[in-house]
Amino acid sequence: MTRAFIFPGQGSQAVGMGQELAKSHSVAREVFQEVDDALGQNLSRLMFEGPIEELTLTENAQPALMAASLAVVRVLEKDGNMDFAKTARFVAGHSLGEYSALTAAGALDLADAARLLKARGLAMQEAVPVGIGAMAALLGLDIGPVEELVAEAQAKSVDGGICVVANDNADGQVVLSGHKEAVEAAIEVAKEKGVKKAMLLPVSAPFHCPLMQPAADVMAEKLTEVVIAPPRVPLVANVTASEVSDPDSIRRLLVEQVTGRVRWRECVLYMGEQGVTELVELGTGKILTGMVRRINREMTGSAVQGSQDIEAFLASL
Repeated sequence: MTRAFIFPGQGSQAVGMGQELAKSHSVAREVFQEVDDALGQNLSRLMFEGPIEELTLTENAQPALMAASLAVVRVLEKDGNMDFAKTARFVAGHSLGEYSALTAAGALDLADAARLLKARGLAMQEAVPVGIGAMAALLGLDIGPVEELVAEAQAKSVDGGICVVANDNADGQVVLSGHKEAVEAAIEVAKEKGVKKAMLLPVSAPFHCPLMQPAADVMAEKLTEVVIAPPRVPLVANVTASEVSDPDSIRRLLVEQVTGRVRWRECVLYMGEQGVTELVELGTGKILTGMVRRINREMTGSAVQGSQDIEAFLASL
């Protein structure tokens, strides 16, 4: 069996994330303390106790999700004696999950990753005034028809508003992003074409579209300030849906990722083409695990987030 480790993105956060692991494993507590120290913020208390409204703020959710994922990784490695490079063929993460993946693979320092994600969250939040942008989920249409309807909606637009595919998550699950009016126009076209469900998402900014360029500029600067080492196993990058290990290329792709499409479906397909048969989601939630079978029926997916999950996974090796 050939495995890859995958790491969740925003939307997986929940009050109580990582708390059970912190109570039962000192190495997990050390991860949360290191992130708290790096940020000068008691992020772990917010993760454990909430409120959810504050935890969901982009600037908090991004480093929190990374911290929860890395706590699982450190427990597997240090308490479970798992050899990371021998266990995983690749790492991949959904949006901010790429930072978790790179930190797990040794390309980024934990404290650097926490500070980068805090900056990334703030920059993405501030890139577009509230109410200007929007995101929408389209369910029941694959990427080809969605790209056609986006082009049709753009052609009808009188103000030239931006609307692009932000996330190609799985077959029948695509997310749009851009100016609110343009995204709403695309929703109307989608309904005319009989899409199963088309709805605006409750997000505060239009992620992964050209409107995020100010945030990409911030990250371009921030990423020059940190060391990126060759990862222990290759990263399958969101932007290219192919593997990368060169530090300079990783740095460039992390900048491009802010405005670029998350090609998650293609990432999963690529890993399958390279012989991966199991994707193991490390961290909070099971969102990515739920997508695996929809993308590639030959693959299995599992989620590892608590002590029992960790024991079961280690026993399977």
